[in-house]
Amino acid sequence: MITSKKEYYEYLRQDQLALGRQKDVRPHLFGDEIWKLERLLRQVEYTKNCKKGPVGTMFGKYYGYRFHRLSVRLGMTLPINVFGPGLSIPHYGTIVVHANAKIGRNCRLQEGVTIGATGGSHEAAVIGNNCYFGSGAKVIGAVRIADDVAVGANAVVTRDIPEAGTTWAGIPARKISDNNSHASLCQALFG
Repeated sequence: MITSKKEYYEYLRQDQLALGRQKDVRPHLFGDEIWKLERLLRQVEYTKNCKKGPVGTMFGKYYGYRFHRLSVRLGMTLPINVFGPGLSIPHYGTIVVHANAKIGRNCRLQEGVTIGATGGSHEAAVIGNNCYFGSGAKVIGAVRIADDVAVGANAVVTRDIPEAGTTWAGIPARKISDNNSHASLCQALFG
């Protein structure tokens, strides 16, 4: 969670690296919707957590409105204060994340990923650092996922994944290898 201006800039820098945008600090005027969305997400988090008073509230509502409109246009539900630095969304497509989920550093979400609660519960997943979720992966319920885990395309995770540095796939998800997620993440994050 962003608690200072320094952390805000750190989150932006990590998100930029995770998207493989070492040179482009600002989004281009046309295109770059995902980078614009991630920047707005961080601006909303910063203004909500750090800017108090009427001016902070005004800017928070402005950025919140822009973030909501772009989220709807892209078909993504990304709540604030859920993702650690280094969020990477490489493609357009529906992504739904529950507001009570907690996701660590350097998470990569492909299109069609759902991280949600189940059965009317408000408990959602707690996901470690350096995790990768393939296209259409689903994480359902209050599961815990260790660091450096890769979840394959269309896998359904309904139980905890306690082993760090492993790859899981299938319905329900089961361990298929001892390979970690680093090959699926931007290598600039580890340099």
